[in-house]
Amino acid sequence: MKKILVTGGTTFVSKYAAEYFVNMGYEVYVLNRNTKSQVRGVKLIEGDRHNLNGILKNLSFDAVADITAYNEKDIIDFVKELGSYGQYIMISSSAVYPEYGVQPFLEESEKAANIFWGTYGTDKIADEKALIERVKDAYILRPPYLYGPMNNVYREAFVFDCALADRKFYLPKDGDMKLQFFHVKDLCRLMEVIIKEKPEEHILNVGNAEAVSIKEWVTKCYESLGKKPTFVNVYEEIEQRNYFSFYNYEYYLDVSRQGKIFSETTTLEDGLKDAAEWYLEHNTEVNKKPYFEFIDENLVES
Repeated sequence: MKKILVTGGTTFVSKYAAEYFVNMGYEVYVLNRNTKSQVRGVKLIEGDRHNLNGILKNLSFDAVADITAYNEKDIIDFVKELGSYGQYIMISSSAVYPEYGVQPFLEESEKAANIFWGTYGTDKIADEKALIERVKDAYILRPPYLYGPMNNVYREAFVFDCALADRKFYLPKDGDMKLQFFHVKDLCRLMEVIIKEKPEEHILNVGNAEAVSIKEWVTKCYESLGKKPTFVNVYEEIEQRNYFSFYNYEYYLDVSRQGKIFSETTTLEDGLKDAAEWYLEHNTEVNKKPYFEFIDENLVES
């Protein structure tokens, strides 16, 4: 039985990862402050990654899945406290690429501030640098938009709410803007491939090979609940994050490097059905935003 340490373990990606590896037969340890409920079957290491006081020094793991590193200090304080471990896998982000860069982004593409992601992206750049300096053979994964069960971010859940309420959907312009996604289960499956096969490439853009327009994405969200959307196109110069789940920013990752070791990703149709089934039973676990209020006050015709 392989032992894996998952940082976090209580929210979306880290929670899903903890549950995934438990179900796959791993001995799963989670590191968190124990302020939320734990996944069944994990072994809790209660603590703050910045103040571990040696509690990890005498433990050994086959892999570390670092899912909650958001700035340089997160890496510096945590890595120095680790004892023995095999693969170190950090979840970074596609936000490391600047919005003006040549697309599709390659792993070697320039990394710089992105006006849409701000300090989140620049902190991830610093994360990566700090990790590479300390763990020479670490694996760094850069996903696009992650989705699926346990997603507490109001993205697909917002569209599900529209569908469930039989609301018209207010779509930015013609809905041609494209997005790239990756199902959280595929992220975990890829991490398992890395643990088992130790691939040569250590920095990977990850995600579905194909992007999808926002109109197609909304349509598939509705269809996952047996619904069909009626669209209202919004052509006014209104900040679309006031009424839609994503920034007005289209980007595309080249994931061919991932494809060499992991190519069978979940289809968007199946992934959204999976997400919808979870949401129907856990809708209170999503951090909802006031999109409906803005739409009703500013976009709905009287």
